[in-house]
Amino acid sequence: MAAWSTLSASAVSVLLLLAFPRISQAQTFSFPFQRPESCGHNQYFDISALSCVQCGAYQRRDARGTSCVCLPGFQMVSNNGGSAIICKKCPENMKGVTEDGWNCISCPGGLTAEGKCHCPTGHILVERDINGTLLSQATCELCDGNENSFTIANALGNRCVQCEPTFVNTSKSCTCSEPNILTGGLCFSSIGNFPLHIISAARYGDLGVSLTSEWFSKYLQSSAAACWVYANRTSCQALGNMCVMNMNSYDPSTFDACRLFQFIFENTAGLRTVHSVSFWRQSLPWLFYGDQLGLAPQVLSSTPLPTNFSFKGQNQNTKLKFVATSYDVRGNFLQWHTLEGGVLQLCPDTETRLNAAYSFGTTYQQNCEIPLSKILTDFPTPVFYDVYIEYTDEDQHQYIWAVPVLNLNLQHSKLFVNQDSNSGKWLLTRRIFLVDAVSGQENDVGSHPRVVRIATQISLSISLVPNTKNGNIYPPLITIAYNDIDVKDPNLQSVKVSFSVNYEMNQGEAHVQTDIALGVMGGLAILSSLLKTAGWKRRIGSPLIDLQTVMKFLVYYAGDLANVFFIITAGIGLYWLIFFKAQKSVSVFLPLPVQEERFITYVGCAFALKALQFLHKLISQITIDIFFIDWERPKGKVLKAVEGEGGVRSATVPVSIWRTYFVANEWNEIQTVRKINPLFQVLTVLFFLEVVGFKNLALMDPSSSLSRNPSDYTAPYSRILRYAVSVALWLVIGLIQVMFFAVFYERFIEDKIRQFVDLCCMSNISVFLLSHRCFGYYIHGRSVHGHADTNMEEMNLNLKREAENLCSQRGLVPNTDSQTFQIAISSQMRQHYDRIHETLTRKNGPARLLNSSASTFEQSIKAYHAMNKFLGSFIDHVHKEMDYFIKDKLLFERILGMEFMEPMDKSIFYNDEAYSFSSILYYGNEATLLIFDLLFFCVVDLACQNFILAAFLTYLEQEMFRYIRDTVGQRNLASKTLVDQRFLI
Repeated sequence: MAAWSTLSASAVSVLLLLAFPRISQAQTFSFPFQRPESCGHNQYFDISALSCVQCGAYQRRDARGTSCVCLPGFQMVSNNGGSAIICKKCPENMKGVTEDGWNCISCPGGLTAEGKCHCPTGHILVERDINGTLLSQATCELCDGNENSFTIANALGNRCVQCEPTFVNTSKSCTCSEPNILTGGLCFSSIGNFPLHIISAARYGDLGVSLTSEWFSKYLQSSAAACWVYANRTSCQALGNMCVMNMNSYDPSTFDACRLFQFIFENTAGLRTVHSVSFWRQSLPWLFYGDQLGLAPQVLSSTPLPTNFSFKGQNQNTKLKFVATSYDVRGNFLQWHTLEGGVLQLCPDTETRLNAAYSFGTTYQQNCEIPLSKILTDFPTPVFYDVYIEYTDEDQHQYIWAVPVLNLNLQHSKLFVNQDSNSGKWLLTRRIFLVDAVSGQENDVGSHPRVVRIATQISLSISLVPNTKNGNIYPPLITIAYNDIDVKDPNLQSVKVSFSVNYEMNQGEAHVQTDIALGVMGGLAILSSLLKTAGWKRRIGSPLIDLQTVMKFLVYYAGDLANVFFIITAGIGLYWLIFFKAQKSVSVFLPLPVQEERFITYVGCAFALKALQFLHKLISQITIDIFFIDWERPKGKVLKAVEGEGGVRSATVPVSIWRTYFVANEWNEIQTVRKINPLFQVLTVLFFLEVVGFKNLALMDPSSSLSRNPSDYTAPYSRILRYAVSVALWLVIGLIQVMFFAVFYERFIEDKIRQFVDLCCMSNISVFLLSHRCFGYYIHGRSVHGHADTNMEEMNLNLKREAENLCSQRGLVPNTDSQTFQIAISSQMRQHYDRIHETLTRKNGPARLLNSSASTFEQSIKAYHAMNKFLGSFIDHVHKEMDYFIKDKLLFERILGMEFMEPMDKSIFYNDEAYSFSSILYYGNEATLLIFDLLFFCVVDLACQNFILAAFLTYLEQEMFRYIRDTVGQRNLASKTLVDQRFLI
């Protein structure tokens, strides 16, 4: 049984192999590429084999080229398609072939090129009798054109039909003889003042070429005459279409389509109007809103649309219901359309995204590039649209409102009036089309056009009524621009087209309010800058107003004005973000991109001025004067060998420099400490924008959703909203970091500023800082234990005594804890400081206080000890002529940031519990740094529209300036304190 199964399986396999031939490894799947037009005269194109096949005997290919037909003089015996037909020669006495090709027949006259019988004009060919019996000889019957019948042969010549009514009405016959006029297949009498003989078939274009349209030549006269003489509605629509194809252009000197339309319109003033619209005459299409200048503003902004729009609530209305009537090129009415589904949008897309164009409040932009061949295929003839907007009144009755059109290609007396920025010069129209491939045909109607006219830009503008609270708008405006495409190779040519919907409102009041705020705050900025300049003058000890003073004022003013611009731009951005996204009944629209330019200028000014302020602060910080006062005293004497003398002598024990190095290194580390983490700031902002979806709040649509469906239409971004969202997130995250840093981190983890002050006290080192010539800061680090250069056991013992209050307090004044001071020093003290400091920073030159024969290094060492001794004695009130006193700052002095009392004879130490010496560090300028980083981020984003790139460049900017601040500040520290830069790690 198993053997039988095996044998059966083998037999089946053999049969399958025999039944289905195997694919040869060398076999290919390509064959010659042939087209129907490449086949010969005696070949037809086989639609199955996709190749040219030879026709049979006495045959040739048919008109389509996909089958064969018999030669003239041969009748068909059988026909199964392709070459499967059989032809038989007709006998000598019956050389003609019937119209269907199946029979031979004797002809009364000559033969056509196809071998069929030919009859004279006005006759019809008769091949069969009334019951269908084939006649032995065909006959030619004359149609009766007399008054009782008025018949004429049809186009096929096989039936007599009624003459065209205009022939009968004009000439009482089927002929149109002079003086009557035959045009477009119609007959008209030459009566009246209608200018039939001077009609221009010229077609206006923008290619700079003269083009006579075959369509205009063939149908313009007849349509105009039928409209004028008979008030034929279809002819009037066809005439209107030709005027629209000619861009509604009007030239009084030429009787073109629009001039003829205007002639009929003016001479039918006695007819009643349609729906009480003075521009809409009975039987005529409504094409123009008059031809007088100044009408456009009245049409566009005099009467609001009697309906309300709202984004939210029970009366939500967020749909623009546009409808349109459509007509074909011959003037026939087609149907009513809703514009949804992409009726006016040439760019293909999903229906959801196409319909988003009519979602109220959503700015819509669609751009694409379409092959010209596809346009010619999809639009062989133009379709014309009259657009309306549908609305419902308070009584729930449905109405439509005509939507005006601004055709940018319209010429009035050879001027493009609609391209003027002044709306008072515009001429509004009504009817539009998308593609016109008919009027560009030169030689024959139906041939390939020489020029195609395409609506490459369509923009729908919706204007909000000023001061509305209920979402009232003015009638929408369609702005359309056409381009003429010179057709050369449609398969290689393409056209860029766009469709957009824009919402706009009058920004005049907003600009006035912005200007007022800018003026008021700008004046306050000037006052603030003057106060800062006055404080700076007092701190440098110079009463003169010189060029340096003016430059300093301008720098201070730049910083204050940067804050003004930032506050204004942030306020504007947050205003539009909140009021546009949160409104129920529509009362505001976002500014258009053109209207945003002023705002972008303000942001640019804020960034440029803030950058100047930041650089000023940076330069000030890296050029400060600083010195570390070492209070440590020698603990005894040691024997020291004397070079060159071969002996020894006693000398004081040297004070260790490591404490100074340690304090200097800590100062170097806190130079760029900030109240926030810059990297965390950038990454968190980027996370909320890109991952959480806050960037979607910047889309120009009324939705407040943070997530969007990828299949839905995505509106373009508003630059103002992008700025507002960025500012809000950056400031909120920055403030949260600052609060966390101040409330939690500095209290429970690490406070590097206070720790530095404690370190100074434990190291027995004071810090003397001068940010101005006569102003600076003093950190009192003198140890309450007398010395700090000790072992671990004694150090721990000292800390324990201090914790148990068994020693005096750390303050400069006995029994106080005040260790930090703002100092205003006298000019005498500054001069003495400069004399010593000069030898610290100068490698060579005269030294007034030191031995000139000493080496440079020894000079520096001696200058260091001299400065240390001088500042120590100054703090200890040794120099009575350069003494100081300590006081608290007045409230106004703290608020204004300046000192009212000028240090004349004595210097002044102001108690400073706020550690304001951090103002010469990054730490004390967090607001400036935060706003500068924010503005840098926003400027990059506004320029590139990319949050990720903005975040990356902002981080690079932060790191670059931090590196500059660290590097140059470290060099300044080494130069001013004589601390070797190699120890600043």
